[in-house]
Amino acid sequence: METIKNYLEAMFAGMPNTAEVRKAKAELLQMMEDKYSELIAEGKTENTAIGTVISEFGNLDELAEDLNLTKEVEETKSRESEAPRRNITIDDATAFFENRGKKATMLALGVMMCIISVACPILFARRFENTGVVMMFVCIAIGVGCIIYSSFVDTEWKFLNTELCRIDMATATFIKERRRSFESTRALCVTIGVILCVVCWVPNLLYGTIGVNMAPALMFLLVGIGVFLIIYSSKIYSGFEKLMKLNDISTISGSYYEQNIRPARYKNKTAQTIVEIYWPVVTCIYLIVSFITFNWGLTWIIWPIAGVLHRVVVINCREDED
Repeated sequence: METIKNYLEAMFAGMPNTAEVRKAKAELLQMMEDKYSELIAEGKTENTAIGTVISEFGNLDELAEDLNLTKEVEETKSRESEAPRRNITIDDATAFFENRGKKATMLALGVMMCIISVACPILFARRFENTGVVMMFVCIAIGVGCIIYSSFVDTEWKFLNTELCRIDMATATFIKERRRSFESTRALCVTIGVILCVVCWVPNLLYGTIGVNMAPALMFLLVGIGVFLIIYSSKIYSGFEKLMKLNDISTISGSYYEQNIRPARYKNKTAQTIVEIYWPVVTCIYLIVSFITFNWGLTWIIWPIAGVLHRVVVINCREDED
């Protein structure tokens, strides 16, 4: 039965996501299921029943008139011939996620190295000052190198940004399972990352115990680790979103993004960018204000204010639901 459903999904994938098409698809599925059950009741094997159902019902070209979808079928064929889409398989998705993991690691490591580089001259402020400065520039060089390298890691996947691509139902299901299994890891990484950024000032309260130089150095180390976790998990998760959004939102396959939830649609590209960079910008503001004022006991108020403003920003940037 699952084979029949997958066959039907592939048949309707490029059709417009309208009430008429969805109704015709549901009716056809019911007829195919009834025929399958009838054949099984007659003693046919599962494979024989599936083969018979698929061969009897044929394809949309043959069924268009009976389903009152002649116009939609012709428009779909014309659109796909004018703008063909490259198919992304499960094997392609697996390779993409492996590549995404490398990119996320190198990018997050690069940013972390640039942040903790400041700790080097602080640690060696009283002795070996030149050594601390040299180590700082070495850390920065390594960090910049990692960031640059991360931009070249996914060169073979740049076509996802320039070519029209699509995923089938099986690949969409595979991606959703991978995303679901990563949810807990993402939540843990973001939670720990934010906590480390928020409490990074704590070592400064203990400078009498751990040392005047060690306290600020540990502060930058905590921030570096926190930012690493946030960037890494966010970059991995955005990979799932990237593949799930490949399909044309106006078609049946566009509904693969979520079963019951319409993906966010923004008023324009600028509005989408504002929403995507909102929390990274808030994090930067928090750190900058905190480092300038060193009033860590008060600057935490930025987070609840940002949480309230985030909803306002999202409402004003997204398109109104139909």
